[in-house]
Amino acid sequence: MEPVCDTCAQCPETVVLKGRILRSGCCDLLVCDLCACQEVLVHTPDACRFCPGQCVCVEYDGAMTMSIPPQISADCVKLIPC
Repeated sequence: MEPVCDTCAQCPETVVLKGRILRSGCCDLLVCDLCACQEVLVHTPDACRFCPGQCVCVEYDGAMTMSIPPQISADCVKLIPC
């Protein structure tokens, strides 16, 4: 998967998920992945900074659980234009 954010392009080991926030909790976000059209639970301590409806670029290490919904741990979450 190619990086979506310009700042991510410098680090080829980073995997990026681009999505719209469906739900925001105290330490996780439920995001609809815009490429795969599936829900993904994103664990991040910064989750409370974001609101449903916002679009984000999530950088993570590529590890994703096989649970429903799949889960990832974010290294970085950035707002992007929808």
